This record gives sequence, C-alpha cells and structure tokens, in this order.
Amino acid sequence: MLESKVVIVTGGAGLLGREFIKTVVKHNGIAVIADISHEAGMTAKDAILSIYPNAKIEVIALDITSKSSINAMIDTLHNQYGRIDALVNNAYPRNKNYGRNFFEVEYEDFCENLNLNLGGYFLASQQIAQYFQKQSYGNIINISSIYGVIAPRFELYEGTTMSMPVEYAAIKSALIQLTKYMAKYFKGTNIRVNALSPGGILNNQDNTFLEKYNAYASSKGMLDPSDLNGTLIYLLSDMSKFVNGQNFIVDDGWSL
Repeated sequence: MLESKVVIVTGGAGLLGREFIKTVVKHNGIAVIADISHEAGMTAKDAILSIYPNAKIEVIALDITSKSSINAMIDTLHNQYGRIDALVNNAYPRNKNYGRNFFEVEYEDFCENLNLNLGGYFLASQQIAQYFQKQSYGNIINISSIYGVIAPRFELYEGTTMSMPVEYAAIKSALIQLTKYMAKYFKGTNIRVNALSPGGILNNQDNTFLEKYNAYASSKGMLDPSDLNGTLIYLLSDMSKFVNGQNFIVDDGWSL
C-alpha cells in the first residue's frame, strides 16, 4: 500500500516512532527515521532490519526546532529519491522541567515546552509544505492525543507518581487546530493534513493507574503501539486521498 513512498517519521527512534517505521517498511515504503539522536536512530534501524532484512530505512539526525536541520534533511532525501511523500510529526521534545504540577510550572518552562513541541511541528510542517508545493503533492500527519480532545481525567492519577502535564493538554489540543488550519490553508495545492489522536499507550505504567484507566475503555484498555498501525496506513496510503483536515481518535472508546 505504500510502495516506494518516502515517509519521514520524526522521533522515529521512540516508542511510537519505531512502530510507525516498521509499519511503513512492512508495506514496502521507504521509511526515514528522523530523530535528534542519530545513535538512537541507528539502533532502531538495526532492530527493525532484524525483523525486515530487506527494508529500506534511512536515518537522519533531525532537530525539529531548527530550520537548517529540517532543510538539510529535505535536501538529502530529494537528492537521493527525488521525492518526499509524507511527514509524520511524532517527535515529543521537552525540557528537564516538563511534567511538573500545575502550580509548580514556571512560565519560562511552559513557553519553552510549547515552543519545542508545537513550534517544532509548525516549523517542520512549514518547511516540508514548501517542498510539497514545488512537488505538487504531499501528506502531513500530526500525532495528537485524546487529551487534545477531552478534559483531563485527573482522578486516574490519584495515588500514583504520574501526572497529566498542563503543557501536554495545551500542545495536543493546539495540534488539532493547527491540523485544520493547515489543511484549509493548503487548499488547492494537493497537500493534505490530518491528525491521529491515540489513547494511552502501554509503557510500564503503574498498576493502580492501569486499573483506573482500563475501566473507561470498551474492551482492551491501554493500547499497544501496533494498535495504531491500521489508521496510520490508511492516512499514509491513497485510500485516504480525499480525507483532509480530520482528527482520527484511536482509543478503544476511552473518551466516550
């Protein structure tokens, strides 16, 4: 379904990023691990090649807050493949103070975290959309969250060491509106922009939290990264060629 499509995944060495890369190569696409850590990217590539030895995977060190870094990646891929088909904005950069309780968050940290993440998604999209305009087509997928759609369920975190960061809610909700903005702004250019909003992803969370979280779900509860594959492939493939400006929630009914 993705035969020869060149797909960039920012944060491609992370938990979701690796799964997205595997999904792209499984469907015969050319996957680009664009990660701020080249070493982590190479480690992810080697792990995926052990499963799919014939996979086409590129590793590029990328800082999504740097225009020169983004354009260097674009130039590299254009020179090698002559095309870029899609960008999956998946990276989640944050500073060392990210995730503090609401009253402990410093204004400077709040602004920096929004700049790193939301600002980085904007910059990567802006620069690649300029390339897409010259190419006459393109596809951008922003990874948002159910907490970009509904209010936080703070009661889930009581009695645990976990929290629901205010920065996360601000970033993820803004990403959905940024998706709609870009989809409409690019009208008539054959560039489409959609969002994918996952529910919680299983990653060694506290058992107390998991029990509370899963009680809201329809059947499975906390998701595995692979549970997003079907929606991602749909959005990357020509099956969704007329889908634009939409937000796809994959959460096992958790937000109902």
